[in-house]
Amino acid sequence: MTVLDTHVTPAQLGSFSIGELSLRTGVSQRSLRYYEAQGLLEPMRTPLGHRRFDAADVVRVRLVQRLFGAGLSSGEIAPLLPALLGEAGADGGAVEELRAHRRRLGEEIDRLRDTAEILDEVIEGCDAPE
Repeated sequence: MTVLDTHVTPAQLGSFSIGELSLRTGVSQRSLRYYEAQGLLEPMRTPLGHRRFDAADVVRVRLVQRLFGAGLSSGEIAPLLPALLGEAGADGGAVEELRAHRRRLGEEIDRLRDTAEILDEVIEGCDAPE
């Protein structure tokens, strides 16, 4: 933080840098910048343009991480976040979208099980004595 960047507005009270957000969430600064570019994270900015984050951003980043872990892409996550975080005016279809994603995963799991069974049969056929 520079001398010119020391003025703190009420919105910045309790705020912290991208490095601190990285430490609090275990997510790299590079990934946090990517989240911002994808519309998943909207930091406050100081008059000099430095990013500032608060406790709500920690919750947001952790949710984004969980949704990535569940196989969703940033494009799928972005429209869901406001509703999942209880933000005013958010679309109420987020949970149904997650249910649809879960159904697709179940279908993919079933398909993979069928594929594994076919491979098991082929392997057994190869292992059989002649």
